[in-house]
Amino acid sequence: MPTFMPIVIAAIAAGSILLIFLGLAGSRPVDPVQARLTQLGSMQAKNLEELELQQPFVERTLRPLALRLSGSVSRLTSQSFTETTEKRLALAGNPGDLRVADWLGIKAVAAIVFAIVFVVLGVLLLGFPLMIGLIMGVVGLLFGYTIPEFWLGRRVRARQKAILLQIPDALDLLTISVRAGLGFDAALAKVVEKMKGPLVDEFRRALAEVRVGKARRDALRDMIPRTEVPALTNFIGAIIQAEQLGVSISKVLQVQSEQLRIERRQRAEEMAAKAPIKMLFPLVGCIFPSLFIIILGPAMILLVLNLGAAH
Repeated sequence: MPTFMPIVIAAIAAGSILLIFLGLAGSRPVDPVQARLTQLGSMQAKNLEELELQQPFVERTLRPLALRLSGSVSRLTSQSFTETTEKRLALAGNPGDLRVADWLGIKAVAAIVFAIVFVVLGVLLLGFPLMIGLIMGVVGLLFGYTIPEFWLGRRVRARQKAILLQIPDALDLLTISVRAGLGFDAALAKVVEKMKGPLVDEFRRALAEVRVGKARRDALRDMIPRTEVPALTNFIGAIIQAEQLGVSISKVLQVQSEQLRIERRQRAEEMAAKAPIKMLFPLVGCIFPSLFIIILGPAMILLVLNLGAAH
């Protein structure tokens, strides 16, 4: 055997061992977390662009613009105005998960849009001079800045009315559940399960706060500034007082339920008493002129014809 054959065999064996090692290393299972991170890293820019394009037009354009404008508006507003706005948004149920900055941005965008509309309407369509158009733009600016407040106030009143109308039914179900043997928290969870509405949303939030460790009386008491409904305030006060004094909650619920039914009947009677007065305006403004035209119209036509024939 030549003297170089052992060297060749050793080189072949070493190469085979190296190839086997590389094959085993390549077949090693890849960490799924690492693979996912690598995939996200390679596709991050593309995914972010696709996600941004999939968002609605309001989220992609108007919301960033509103946030930028809100920064300028917030520097001109006081702390009391910010607190009042935050309270009114809470009373409205935080529509669209709006924050104070979002709300100020919406008001700023509305002010700019109405200012432009008023200027275009006055100068281009009505033909007013430029100075009058600028005055109309200032009026549109003020109008656009204040018009969202009217919508928010209407939203607050509608939510409070819905809560007021839902309290008796929710309290009846709560009373039945407690008298059937459930605890107050379990009965409240049953109301949340069976009903829907702004009052149920408040109960659901209170239960969630209790589950994370908040005292029940504090969770119920925090509902008062978020609703400002007198009937709900009286109910929460009675429940907290019964818990502090050790009074049976079932008896308190029964008394509160009867009282709310009486108040609901009184409200219905009050609305029925106001109905004739409210009907007076459409009767005078819409129905009576039509009746006069129908009744006196033919007589007026005959009178005109007779006077024309006489002449």
